[in-house]
Amino acid sequence: MSKIAVLGLGAMGSRMAANLIKAGHAVTVWNRSAAAAEELVAAGAALAATPKQAAAGADFVMAMVRDDQASRQVWLDPDTGALAGMAAGAIALESSTLTVKWIRELGAQAAARRIDLLEAPVSGSTPQAEAAQLVYLVGGEVDTLTHAAPILTAMGSAIRHVGPLGSGALAKLTTNTLLGIQVAVLGELVGMLQHSGADVARVLDAVAITPVWSPVAGRISGSMLAGNFAPQFPIELIEKDFGYTLQAAGSDVVAPTIAAARSVFRAAIERGLGDENMTAVVKLSAEPSPAR
Repeated sequence: MSKIAVLGLGAMGSRMAANLIKAGHAVTVWNRSAAAAEELVAAGAALAATPKQAAAGADFVMAMVRDDQASRQVWLDPDTGALAGMAAGAIALESSTLTVKWIRELGAQAAARRIDLLEAPVSGSTPQAEAAQLVYLVGGEVDTLTHAAPILTAMGSAIRHVGPLGSGALAKLTTNTLLGIQVAVLGELVGMLQHSGADVARVLDAVAITPVWSPVAGRISGSMLAGNFAPQFPIELIEKDFGYTLQAAGSDVVAPTIAAARSVFRAAIERGLGDENMTAVVKLSAEPSPAR
């Protein structure tokens, strides 16, 4: 079994670390707030004071953090960064949703230290992370993936290699953008149906048997109709991802549909909904349910 450091113990990272422990790996964890590590330490993880300390002696170092800025600090901080603590030949796994530009820069920084970087962002939310059913969208060298595959399979059910560094970020941003556009549109359609006096659930059940209905649309609309907005993928995070997609596209002008969908999530943040699940954008369009 391998020595693995996990950096970032949010809703996803904590569950991924737990599955690595269950698989028998020696896991060291780090988080800005040490309290987030308590359950993992009780399950057998070691707790490090810094990313650099966590990375010392590790075969693999995995990060799952919020954004480019957090990733940069975790990996490259001159005093506490993980790359400075890693030995040559170790593998860095970056599973956060990041920009292509930053991933490529991080890859160059890692290579200068004779460390291989594999970008390994995931498709799936907290239920999939808990069940070790994440889908990995991997960018990097095939040989690096071969070495890392046993680690990834402890946390996921599928691995797709999509190309060199940067390709994983593009695949993840494409995935999240398609998801977010469906969320924004379904929120508006639920509002339209309510304002028109329709039996919303009945109409959507009928639409669901047509070819236009996607596998995820049922979960999205179900959350909206039930008023269940416990955060699995918060609005503020998917809005951030839309921004990264537009950065990759070049400008709002060449991706007007994506830009318009982002504006929906921005409006939700302005309404104070940023920490609620992405499906809470329905509140911008739909009437309150008497049951709630």
